[in-house]
Amino acid sequence: MQPIIYADPTSEAHDGGPDHPERPERLTACLDALARAGLAPVTDVPCATDEQLARVHTVAFLQRLEYFCSRGGGQIDPDTYARRESFEIARRASGAACKAADDAFAAGQSAVCLVRPPGHHATRARAMGFCLLNHVAVGAAHAATLAPSGRVAVVDFDVHHGNGTQDIFWEDPSVLYVSLHQFPWYPGTGALEEVGEGEGKGTTVNIPLPAGTGDGVYAQAMERIVVPSLADFRPDLIWVSAGYDAHTRDPLAMMQMSTEGFGVLTSLLVEAASELCEGRLLVTLEGGYDLEALAASLLATLGAMGGLAGSHDRGAPPPDPPAAVAALERAIAFHRHA
Repeated sequence: MQPIIYADPTSEAHDGGPDHPERPERLTACLDALARAGLAPVTDVPCATDEQLARVHTVAFLQRLEYFCSRGGGQIDPDTYARRESFEIARRASGAACKAADDAFAAGQSAVCLVRPPGHHATRARAMGFCLLNHVAVGAAHAATLAPSGRVAVVDFDVHHGNGTQDIFWEDPSVLYVSLHQFPWYPGTGALEEVGEGEGKGTTVNIPLPAGTGDGVYAQAMERIVVPSLADFRPDLIWVSAGYDAHTRDPLAMMQMSTEGFGVLTSLLVEAASELCEGRLLVTLEGGYDLEALAASLLATLGAMGGLAGSHDRGAPPPDPPAAVAALERAIAFHRHA
């Protein structure tokens, strides 16, 4: 079954200028790629409700951000900006995630949410790292209210660690958060030893990888750590924070993933979702700042979700550097005994 694709073209109003990497052209590149592939997104995207947002963000933070935008916005930090329309745009992005969760449980429908700005750095009470609201966290918390067992898993392969998602679910045993990311790198979190606390101890799984890591180690990490972690947790839904900035072309990191490699990662998650949660797999766009690589990697993801031939054909990826292989083995050993 082909996934539903949600997109909000009005997000072009969230614009930090031509020199900012998180720019409207990111979504335009994705929409152009969809059109060339004969795919049409749903553009009638609802806003997340106050209740949905308040499950993961403090009310005081939401009020401050809305007020800041209503006054015209500006720079929140050196990386993160907002415009007058940005709060409503971010709210629609989170609303797309909640709508995707509704569809997944009502009809077993997979979905891809092409939204911006990205979300996984936004914590309960702070916008940062280009992110205003944490759309995957909002969607996952909403999904947990619909799930038969109340369990949802988030797999984040953005090159930057999703500190916000980790922060929000740090003590929450109902959400498994798994992240593969370049380390050390922005924002400095995501060490192996970060596993959650309290009732949530053990439901945070970090796989820090060094610069230069490519398809082979990423696929092995997915097969040997991520998929077994999902099998142990047995979620009712798997959510992917899909950043494509681990691509070898991306200007904001130093990884060596290929376009085909993202198809492999997605195929492995499609298989896991089929075995564990009746195929319920949702994907939300995070990073990816080379327009050509972003568009091509998105199509590889959609191909894997739609079961297109060759979407999980790994071929023979170039060998990864010894440091990447060593980091993978450390992560396997750590999580085996965590």
